[in-house]
Amino acid sequence: MKDNITPYKIRRIILEQAKRANVGHIGSALSIADIITALYGNVLSIPDPDDPDRDRFILSKGHAAMAVYAALFLKGWLTEDDLNTFCTDGTLLGVHPEHMLRGVDFSTGSLGHGLSIGTGAALAARLQRSSRRVFVLVSDAECNEGSLWEAVMFAGHHRLSNLIAIIDLNGQQAFGYTEQVIDLSPMAEHWRVFGWDVHEVDGHKVEEMNSVIAGLDTLSGPPHVVVAHTIFGKGVSYMEKEIKWHYSPMSDAEYQQALNEIEAAR
Repeated sequence: MKDNITPYKIRRIILEQAKRANVGHIGSALSIADIITALYGNVLSIPDPDDPDRDRFILSKGHAAMAVYAALFLKGWLTEDDLNTFCTDGTLLGVHPEHMLRGVDFSTGSLGHGLSIGTGAALAARLQRSSRRVFVLVSDAECNEGSLWEAVMFAGHHRLSNLIAIIDLNGQQAFGYTEQVIDLSPMAEHWRVFGWDVHEVDGHKVEEMNSVIAGLDTLSGPPHVVVAHTIFGKGVSYMEKEIKWHYSPMSDAEYQQALNEIEAAR
């Protein structure tokens, strides 16, 4: 993992930008901060965002884009001036990622579609005889979508070994807890029956995720899914597991408390 990309830095940028723009989706972005750290700090092979053989990354849960923007900034692919346009008029840094932004491969945000896009990208790499891999980060709530399971079936049938799905299993969505909306537990079993290679990890342990992904066979065999058990709003006590923080912005006092807490845990 590169020293300039850490969970603390990702979380701090998420909080700073959310407060500056006075927007929500904070809890969703904090949930994946450690996953994004693992991917951009160690896993993804992207020597340059324009390299045709680079790994592809798709943030299917596009509303958590603040975490990706933080990583692109820490990689040096976004300037500070760019970052500070988040959610301003005319920006390319909206609530959901746009493919016109350097470092973003696909526009996302319509939930349930990202894995279908990733499946096509993985199949394209195979047809082009490229060794590039495709990573798709989905939410557990997206697993309520039928389009996602169509992609799961297709990828399993075609044994797209270069496709790696990561599930942000934080147990909640916009209007409730996933077990109360549509309960898919145990999540891993649903993927296993469609022929996927399944792994479960602590989604807040960067080195554990690095180790599991490094051990995947992406040249032969089935597609892979990493079920990452996470906590919504991780790192900020009053946001953790609270539905409110899917949408709500922070007050000045809440912002200062959030900064204090991630600094103390650094």
